Amino acid sequence: MLPIPLPATKPSPQEVERIGDEIAVLAARIHAATYHLLIRLREFDRAEGWGGGFASCGHWLSWRTGIERGAAREQVRVARAIEHLPRISEGMRSGTLSYSKVRALTRVATDANEESLMEFALHGTATQVERLVRAWRRVDREEEASQERQRHASRHLSLVPDGDGMYNLRAKLDPEVAMALKRALEAASWALYRHDEEPARDTPAAAWRADAIGLVAECALRGGLAASASANQVEGGDAGRAAATIGRADRYLVVIHADESVLRESAAEGDAVLEDGTRVAAETSRRLACDASRVRMTHGKDGSVLSVGRKTRTVHPALRRTLEHRNGGCSFPGCGSRFCDADHVRHWADGGETRLDNLLLVCRVHHRAIHEEGFQVEMVGGQARFRRPDGAVIPDVPSAPALPADPIEALVQAHAAAGIEIDAWTAAPRGTGERLDLAWAIAMLWRPSREVEELAVEAS
Repeated sequence: MLPIPLPATKPSPQEVERIGDEIAVLAARIHAATYHLLIRLREFDRAEGWGGGFASCGHWLSWRTGIERGAAREQVRVARAIEHLPRISEGMRSGTLSYSKVRALTRVATDANEESLMEFALHGTATQVERLVRAWRRVDREEEASQERQRHASRHLSLVPDGDGMYNLRAKLDPEVAMALKRALEAASWALYRHDEEPARDTPAAAWRADAIGLVAECALRGGLAASASANQVEGGDAGRAAATIGRADRYLVVIHADESVLRESAAEGDAVLEDGTRVAAETSRRLACDASRVRMTHGKDGSVLSVGRKTRTVHPALRRTLEHRNGGCSFPGCGSRFCDADHVRHWADGGETRLDNLLLVCRVHHRAIHEEGFQVEMVGGQARFRRPDGAVIPDVPSAPALPADPIEALVQAHAAAGIEIDAWTAAPRGTGERLDLAWAIAMLWRPSREVEELAVEAS
């Protein structure tokens, strides 16, 4: 469809009114089409169609459709939320509710309050709905304050190894401590994966947080936490204890002891273990050895240490700076994360040189994908080319989708086939334009979570 040319003369008032109606109709059709997009996105997300190397459905959506990463994450969140909100879903399907209203409503809507929130959204503007939702999330402070003492008394944290070489972390934290940790995990998770803030499914979200807490620990140690603790203890008059408990900086390094043979790609045997004896997979050792410090240690046949070499960096800081300048972030298509490891395309244990043409930056999730999940990477003409485990090339930029000759007419026909009737007033608020009395709206609509639970018990 060719662009509509602008008229040479100023349109008449009647023509301006007609254009306004056309804009309103098209906007309502876009609301309805966006609902269909969200439904398909939810199906795609549930099937984990984004799992071919992408960190999340939002990551894939941003890469595949060209929208900003934050907007993509929000679309995935809304797509998951509307599954349990039938009235709000129907309002958007018919073009009555805009995506802006639905995005706000899904932050607070539940089975118990959906009907009243829906009624408010039909009569209010998108700005009024947004204001109501923000206020809604602030009013339950009194109930939270009454539980503060019980929370503090029950705080605990434990880190316990299990039988399969993993560790179980169990904790119950004060709200302010939990929020500090939550923010740190969000920041680390955003840096690593750029995923949705509140994914609906627990399994991938839990895995992302597990990786993020590792980055939080690394940043704390790298940022001088050990030195800070030592200084605090010395100031407290217990310098001897500080020296005994803090010691050298190496005390806080995570160390893997690996046979040199296990780092080779063709290795059939060899050991790689943490200091507490937990075994580490060969490919995990290869991944960690790509960008780490090395100390060569020679043992005798009886296991005694014969010699210990100097500690050296696999990737020299000057080379690392050059690599960061060249790549700018993760080299995997559509990622670009700034928190990256330097990866040897051909591992140094297999004879690959630590040179710029044999190195690239990859974030933690894609570094693991290369070493432990079967993804492949090669350098072609100085550019990294990634392949999925089945050998299919992952393009840097996806191909453009095929569109009908007249996409608007196709949209009109699709709505007609679905029985959706849209006119110039479909998406218009039903209110009379009065000023929003936010305090009255909250008083009428909001119920504390305890009251909602009591009503649910009475109904059952």
